[in-house]
Parts: sequence; structure tokens; C-alpha cells
Amino acid sequence: MTTTTAPKTTATTAQARTNPVTGVVVSASRIVISFLFGFHGLQGFGFFGGIDGQGGGVPFGSFPGWWGSVLELAGAVLLLFGLASRAAALLLSGVMAYAYFTVHAPMGLLPLQNMGEPAAVYSWIFLLFAAIGPGRYAVDTLIKRRR
Repeated sequence: MTTTTAPKTTATTAQARTNPVTGVVVSASRIVISFLFGFHGLQGFGFFGGIDGQGGGVPFGSFPGWWGSVLELAGAVLLLFGLASRAAALLLSGVMAYAYFTVHAPMGLLPLQNMGEPAAVYSWIFLLFAAIGPGRYAVDTLIKRRR
């Protein structure tokens, strides 16, 4: 007589292998960072001291300043809610990398020398969100669960 045993099942998804707290921490980090970054985008329009500390904004339609501010603000809102979050994060990572290499890098080699540390850090953080996703509490996650 032959007996058959059911094979052991293992979790194959990355979410099943991670600690449940991880999704919450990723979501909280995404929300706080995108909220703070939204203020950075609003500065291009003259809010919160503007780009010069005196309330000045970049001229309407100018490239890259005005368009960069539009992308920063729109991307921050999308990332805040976790909607199209991977694409928004990848776009924001590119925007910050562009800002670093065109504005800051010509002034010096290192981010501490050229005042580009925030641009560099934001670029890498957004690249991280593009890679790992929005976390547990996001519109993207809700849509994915309903499918």
C-alpha cells in the first residue's frame, strides 16, 4: 500500500515573507516623505518662502523650473495617496537626479559641497519606493486586493 502526503506549501510572494509591520512602515514613510516633498514643489510657485526666500516663484511655463515644480507637486500628491505610486516615484527620482546633476553637481563634486544633498537623498528615496512599492495603505494596494 502506498501513501501519499501533500507537499508542504511555502509562501512565494515577497509580502508573505516579510514582517506585517513592514507594509505599515513603508506606507507611513511614503506618506510623510511625499507630504514633505509636496512643500518643496510648492516653493516653485512662491509658497513657503518661494525659491528665493522672499516668496518668489519660477516664471510660468519656464523649463526646467516651472515644469519641475509641476512634476514635483503632482508626483507628491500621487505618492501621498499611493496612486500610480511606482511610476510617480520613478518619475520623481528622475526629476531629483536631473536637478542634482544640472543644478548642484556643476558647483562641486560632493553633495555637501554643492548643497545638493536633499536632491540626492530624495532621488534615492523615490527610487526605493519605485522598487518596493507603496506599502500596505495605498490606493494601489486597495485596487490590487479587489482584483
